[in-house]
Amino acid sequence: MLTLGGLIARLLDVALILGGAALGWTIRSGSLTPAASATAVAASTTAFSAAISLALLAAVGVYQSRPARSLSSFAGQILFAWLATQICTVLVMFSIHRVDLVSRLWFGYWTVATAVALITSRLIAHIVLSRTRHARLNLRRVAIAGTREQCDALMRKMQAAPDSAFRPVMTLDLHATCGMSDAAVPRYASTQAFVQRVRSENVRELWLALALSEEPRIAALVDEFRNDLINIRFFPDVRSLALFDGGVIDLLGVPAINLVASPLSPLALAKKDIFDRAFAALALLAVAPLMLVIALAVKLSSRGPVLFTQRRKGADGDVFRIFKFRSMTVHALETGVLKQAIRNDPRVTRVGAFLRRTSLDELPQFFNVLIGDMSVVGPRPHAIEHDALYQTVVDDYIHRYRIKPGITGWAQVNGFRGETDGIEKMQGRVDHDLYYLRNWSFALDMRIVIATVMKGLKHSNAY
Repeated sequence: MLTLGGLIARLLDVALILGGAALGWTIRSGSLTPAASATAVAASTTAFSAAISLALLAAVGVYQSRPARSLSSFAGQILFAWLATQICTVLVMFSIHRVDLVSRLWFGYWTVATAVALITSRLIAHIVLSRTRHARLNLRRVAIAGTREQCDALMRKMQAAPDSAFRPVMTLDLHATCGMSDAAVPRYASTQAFVQRVRSENVRELWLALALSEEPRIAALVDEFRNDLINIRFFPDVRSLALFDGGVIDLLGVPAINLVASPLSPLALAKKDIFDRAFAALALLAVAPLMLVIALAVKLSSRGPVLFTQRRKGADGDVFRIFKFRSMTVHALETGVLKQAIRNDPRVTRVGAFLRRTSLDELPQFFNVLIGDMSVVGPRPHAIEHDALYQTVVDDYIHRYRIKPGITGWAQVNGFRGETDGIEKMQGRVDHDLYYLRNWSFALDMRIVIATVMKGLKHSNAY
């Protein structure tokens, strides 16, 4: 149901989009009013973007009230929705043959100005609301029992989400030998002293951050406060079991903790897929002339097909065929044996050497992204033969395939690219891929895309 606050937020967003369009035109031409020939196109483009943006901003949850979400993720949601809006606008203008009537400079200025305005307005509103909540809410004081690491982790989460209204007032370190009662947040080693302080301070929240193996201590604390009006909440420490951060999900109406499962939610995967396909479509339109030139150069450089295809594993281990511009001479392959390209490899053509150094041989993979086999950003797919080898000798190698493989990835922009002639190199690549999975966000994807363009087009390890 649309509330008054939601309506005001939507009207403000439309005003910011219109204002961004006007500002973009002012920067572009030095005049606030477009020329008569451009007025209709600019007006229709702006109106279309405003309408689409309202739908996409709502779809990613911008208009939902979530006080505890982080500012970085909120800004990422807004940026994702707005960039997706502009991508849709370009695609529609292209499909109706009106894209040539739109000033590219104006469109760019408008996109940047509106993105800044949308994010800034939300950050200002967040700060104002945060101070208002702090002024009118009684902070709920929390006592935490667990290991020192888990207690500190929960306190950091409280500090990162001040709108949650929780404030730590004491901790019980069950593995400590001495306490620190004079610290900013007193730390106790004695359970008896901790219990007495909880009661004397009339604390109403007790959080238990313990491993599942600590069942006797959990039961003892619950029993101790059985007759007190205290909310007791259990935060199981599953770090020794979980590959990724174990989030609680609702499964068949029952809460469950992910121990070894994809860390990306279905909604996050859907957002990523929308961005991937839109980005791939725009990229293919932009580089089509270059790809034609490359295709001609490959064809003239040596006998054989323009494209090279190879079986690779995708999400959930499904096999697909990856597309690349052919960079080697046609040669016989041994069944079940794959020889990676090495430095000064005689099989690589002159054109192919240039394509490999600049990563231009990867451009046809945007077709893989468009049809849904790959993502723009993700773990790089390896040949089937390499998967069979590394899966048995590299820790957690198989978990790279919990999402779609990418054209570029966190490992590639951090130097793990090209030949993997040792287990250490592959382990380093996998470690970076798992870091990406644990920390995925739209902002991280954009950072990787920008890093790929800025420094990834040429690399000493690519040959």
